[in-house]
Amino acid sequence: MERWATFDCYGTLVDWRGGIRAQLARLFGEERADALLGRYFDAEARLQAADPGRSYRAVLAGALAAAAGEAGLVPPAGEEDALAASLPSWPVFPDVRPALAEARARGWRLAILSNTDRDLLDASVQAIGVPFDVTIVAGEIGSYKPALRHWQVFRERTGVPAERHVHVAQSLFHDIAPARELGLASIWVNRLGEPPGPEPSRELAGLAGLADALDALVPA
Repeated sequence: MERWATFDCYGTLVDWRGGIRAQLARLFGEERADALLGRYFDAEARLQAADPGRSYRAVLAGALAAAAGEAGLVPPAGEEDALAASLPSWPVFPDVRPALAEARARGWRLAILSNTDRDLLDASVQAIGVPFDVTIVAGEIGSYKPALRHWQVFRERTGVPAERHVHVAQSLFHDIAPARELGLASIWVNRLGEPPGPEPSRELAGLAGLADALDALVPA
């Protein structure tokens, strides 16, 4: 029977934090970037929860404006969509391609469940350079994680039972908590050295060792 690993993309496979911070530093100065980054994350989560049907491109622009506004700043003219414009160039973590390739070589089918739009994710998948069997984006289902719709749509499309499915992600809030709610095994990619809570099934510091962790949770 097939084994499936689903992944969050931004923060897990692609350096979301680094990509956004680089744009904040470019727009508002290096000295303001870290403080603005925290404001940005809060604003993005608020916008996604308030309007699940809003495109991620619009969320990016709205959260940028909100984070800047809270600091008494305004994005420079013509830069309102700077985050969406830069997203295709956000770097892929160097451990991603070999880890995903090894998982595929061991027979795992791969999918992405992402809080983004189709065109933006397609650009990132091309940069990752490893094929995915299924990709589900917020812009097509009208829902943002941590709501459960991504997993529900994935189950509808694949029919995979929970015991053959592992979810892999960096965000405890967006991914690990809802995966636990659904009774799924999970691998937390703790790239930021955070304390756990909720507890994942396995914890990795990066994607090195991914295939072994997946096999331990769902043996071939």
